Amino acid sequence: MNNRQKLSVIIGVAVIALGLQFVFHQAFVAQLLITVVGGIMALGMFIDMIKTLRTGKYGVDLLAITAIVATLAVGEYWAALVVLIMLTGGDALEDFASRRANSELQALLDKTPETAHRITDGAVTDIAVNDVQIGDRLLIKPGEIVGADGDVIEGVSTFDEASLTGEARPIEKQPGDTVMSGSVNGNQAVTIQVAKLPADSQYQKIIQLVREAEARPAHFVRMADRYAVPFTLVAYVIAGLAWFISKDPVRFAQVLVVASPCPLILAAPTALISGMSRASRNGIIVKTGTTLEKLANARSISFDKTGTITNGVLNVDQVLSTSEVTPTELLQLAASVEQGSSHILARSLVSHLDGQPLLPVTNVQEVTANGVSANIDGHLVKAGKLDFVTERSQVHKQNQTAVYVSRDDTYLGAITFVDTMRAEAPATMDCLRRLGVTHIMMLTGDQQAGANQIAKQAGIDDVHAQLLPADKIAALKQVPKHQRPVIMVGDGVNDAPSLATADVGIAMGAHGSTAASESADAVIVKDDLSRVVSARIIAADTMRIAKESVLIGIFVCVGLMLIAATGVVPALIGALLQEVVDTVSILSALRARRGKKRHPADLAGLNAEIVNA
Repeated sequence: MNNRQKLSVIIGVAVIALGLQFVFHQAFVAQLLITVVGGIMALGMFIDMIKTLRTGKYGVDLLAITAIVATLAVGEYWAALVVLIMLTGGDALEDFASRRANSELQALLDKTPETAHRITDGAVTDIAVNDVQIGDRLLIKPGEIVGADGDVIEGVSTFDEASLTGEARPIEKQPGDTVMSGSVNGNQAVTIQVAKLPADSQYQKIIQLVREAEARPAHFVRMADRYAVPFTLVAYVIAGLAWFISKDPVRFAQVLVVASPCPLILAAPTALISGMSRASRNGIIVKTGTTLEKLANARSISFDKTGTITNGVLNVDQVLSTSEVTPTELLQLAASVEQGSSHILARSLVSHLDGQPLLPVTNVQEVTANGVSANIDGHLVKAGKLDFVTERSQVHKQNQTAVYVSRDDTYLGAITFVDTMRAEAPATMDCLRRLGVTHIMMLTGDQQAGANQIAKQAGIDDVHAQLLPADKIAALKQVPKHQRPVIMVGDGVNDAPSLATADVGIAMGAHGSTAASESADAVIVKDDLSRVVSARIIAADTMRIAKESVLIGIFVCVGLMLIAATGVVPALIGALLQEVVDTVSILSALRARRGKKRHPADLAGLNAEIVNA
């Protein structure tokens, strides 16, 4: 039975008991009903508490159980009922604040191919992916997801591995090259020979890594639970002294009723819900209240590169023309030839023209994995790989992704591409440091040189490149205890295991992988990296207000306990006074909802938030 159902049962019992006592004048039956239900509830809470203690955690349950048992034992059954209602109501509220998405792996599973095209004696047969065996020959059609790791034996195509490695540029695969399951084929069909069973493939390894990370969450003591132990001890001391001095066990129950830890149970979840609401208004979906607590205390943060610190698309970097043409003419020729191609570099070329007209082309021919040729004004223009456009060996080959151009076999130049950094990235790193994040890392599957270049521009010193998902997990686990909690920010399927492993996983969900969003603790739905800073600020504000609200409730409770110790506050009145304490605590906690909505990339507003934090 979940907490919501428990609350419904207790409210139902309360209604029935009220009818029995005040309508039918059956006080004994009402007392018996409340005592039986209350005893069963207290026993269930006690069993749950023992299970919790065995995991090394502790909380506020012991004091509440004692208050319920003590009031039932001395016949103050209405007081016990009030405590039960507030306790289960608080737990139900906390469940709402801290609910976890139940489909962390669903996006990964949905994307896993279910069928494969097996080639046997020249015939193609569709079979279930789970029936694929090592050595089978599979046809991978254009646009399909590879279902098993294997080696290309026929055909040439490009494969999008961004969701696995974070590499934005499609990788060309030809006979002899290895393709990974989960990568997406380009525009040409290829035949591969299976090297691993689907269950042992790279994609399934990612799924398994997420499962393992979710099964071993890091130990974290919530704020309310940290206050629970000293508060419980103080309550027991005051209640015990009241009983010892007065020799009246009712006095013990009277003190514990007003000591019921409802401020701990209600104030913190209310503040967390309010903080989550504020975060959502700023384009940040926080899935659990515990996430806000960890965010507020985080000392380290790790970023993926492609699609997180960078925009995740290849843009024109340099136009390197020879004396034969101007840079503008070179770009126009290349874009005109490539205008009909669906390749990512062709799309970048056309978009970079920025309004310049495309030249009319005829006799367009695309040579798979090499380039495109076409006639422009009676001249044969080629754009693509260096050895496709010219045979001149003395031409310098670029170290980065490039499209080379020739006209009538005369080399005209090259156009290079780069994955550009987000404009807000440097300011984001600076703001995080000002907010107390002392260790900033980059964890990426990209090449070391490109990672170092972006990291330097963004202001990140600790760079780990050429990492597989398991390597990212290892790097996160190596973060020392004094630099935790650690945040991981990513967007691709390859980031899903590390997002689940980190103390706080934040997914860039605007254009990122659904799998990453489902595995993360928080999702930024605006395409704005600086929202990470907003999340940190909102979390810190929320926890400050939650702490203040809890302390207000505790101080008021201690005052009421001292008054109740004198015997002037009956148990039922004490239980009702708890409602006053709860109201004060909740109203204080609701302050966490305040805060202005910030527009994307509003760095001036972001700095104002930091100053006020």
